[in-house]
Amino acid sequence: MDYKTIAKETLQIEAQTLLKASQNISDDFNRAIEIILAGKGKLIVTGVGKSGLIGAKMAATFASTGTPSFFLHPTEALHGDLGMISKEDVVIAISYSGESEELSSILPHIKRFAIPLIGMTKNAASTLGKYSDVIVTIDVEKEACPLDIAPTSSTTLTLALGDALAVSLMRAKEFKKSDFASFHPGGALGKKLFIKVSNLMRKEKLPIAATTTKVKDAIIKISEGRLGTVLIEDINGALVALLSDGDIRRALMREDFSLEDSVLKYATLNPLCIEDEEMLASEALVLIEEKKIQLLVITDKNKKIKGVLHLHTLIEKGIS
Repeated sequence: MDYKTIAKETLQIEAQTLLKASQNISDDFNRAIEIILAGKGKLIVTGVGKSGLIGAKMAATFASTGTPSFFLHPTEALHGDLGMISKEDVVIAISYSGESEELSSILPHIKRFAIPLIGMTKNAASTLGKYSDVIVTIDVEKEACPLDIAPTSSTTLTLALGDALAVSLMRAKEFKKSDFASFHPGGALGKKLFIKVSNLMRKEKLPIAATTTKVKDAIIKISEGRLGTVLIEDINGALVALLSDGDIRRALMREDFSLEDSVLKYATLNPLCIEDEEMLASEALVLIEEKKIQLLVITDKNKKIKGVLHLHTLIEKGIS
């Protein structure tokens, strides 16, 4: 059996479903967005079975993109959790058929308090359709399931429409990367937008040597500093050069090499450094990669050393 062909057919059926839906978005979608934006409370998503699983994902997406939201299972709602819905909230109820028994049971209670209800169903004449203030239609010609029974195309479309609602709300609220990072401070984007050089740079016990230091003494400082580099400063305390263990290995190949030589003979003069310790760590990483260095020195305007940031530190902290 050619499973690649089956996979291709499945994806094509679901892709065609999404394409058709994109061409048939109605004004009801706009009304749904306006209802959500007008709500002063939370956006509650509810549904049963596969619709419930999709609804839980939708609620998570809404919540992480600036629209306070949570998922409420209809059965739990019937046993006390209905009180979690306030008059200022908006409800999105999902049922492909529109006739889910558990969901239908809570609809009268929702409407009794005049809570705006957005239905996601294929059937406007269904119980869900009749109770809804507006319907986001789930129009599917064929499930990807070969029996045309298991929710496949329909759940894919529901999920995509949920994303379309979330993206529309993001645009309406002018939701930015910095806002997203605020909801994901521990995630990759949060690290990119929040962690600064000052948060990661090493300030204490830096391996610093004078310009008159001999190579043999600099090697000891490199070992003690555990940065693979010694920072060289002049008599005024200003950074003038760096001597790395790589510089020393290359120097060993020279016929005139001596451990008694001054560090300046083999050091990298006028090394790259920055004064802005409030630079984002992610931007510092880009600079380090562009210049093909491992250590970035942070100084004040007079080139006096304030700290260092090592490539390994950025990698360990998950900065990318």
